[in-house]
Amino acid sequence: MNHFTEIDKAKLPRHIAMIMDGNGRWAKQRGKLRVFGHEHGVEAVRSAVESCTKLNIEYLTLYAFSTENWNRPKLEVQTLMRILVSSLRKELKTFNKNNIRLNAIGNIDSLPKKAAQELEEVIKKTSENTGMTLTLALSYGSREELKLAIKEISIKVKNNIISPEDIDEAIINTHLYTHDLPDVDLLIRTSGEHRISNFLLWQIAYAELYFIDVFWPDFSEQHLVDAIINYQNRERRFGKTSEQLN
Repeated sequence: MNHFTEIDKAKLPRHIAMIMDGNGRWAKQRGKLRVFGHEHGVEAVRSAVESCTKLNIEYLTLYAFSTENWNRPKLEVQTLMRILVSSLRKELKTFNKNNIRLNAIGNIDSLPKKAAQELEEVIKKTSENTGMTLTLALSYGSREELKLAIKEISIKVKNNIISPEDIDEAIINTHLYTHDLPDVDLLIRTSGEHRISNFLLWQIAYAELYFIDVFWPDFSEQHLVDAIINYQNRERRFGKTSEQLN
């Protein structure tokens, strides 16, 4: 069955972001360790990327590892880093076949050396691709991102590189990790939680939020289609009235 026939191709979100939540609880329901859920979550990532590619979504950003995730048990963190490295190696050929450009945001320097090297290599080897931009948010925290941007702008003001009167949204955008990405149109969070969890706080200012009561390893193509259809049935006013839009 082609689920995509239900979607209006003229009203696709340009940028979709996903909070991939529920791997640990999915594993716990099955009497397994949390790492079992993370391993199975990789299949859902592959499915989401493939589906977005087929739909010609321009940008997909996945919350893969937050700054707060470093506080998780050591074994779980090590497993997540191992999965990251092995997945990047396996998917490089698929990325190039599907014209996907890999990108990463966050404090990449805090990643283990092996993971950072693998990430850098795949980013380099897909840099010429012109299709969908797949961004992994790794060791990412939006408050940290905003703090760094404010510090950088403050230094430039102090050194007379930027005038305080000239600071606007465009200047702030250029100092964020996401300076080369458009704002998020649709944010999807799995697992039934209704939180943003320090993810893209600036970039989702006018995003449509979609929360689904399904753990990430069970997130399917049909779930993505349902989210996009829900998005297409909403009226995005950006502060205006319905009459102004019409």
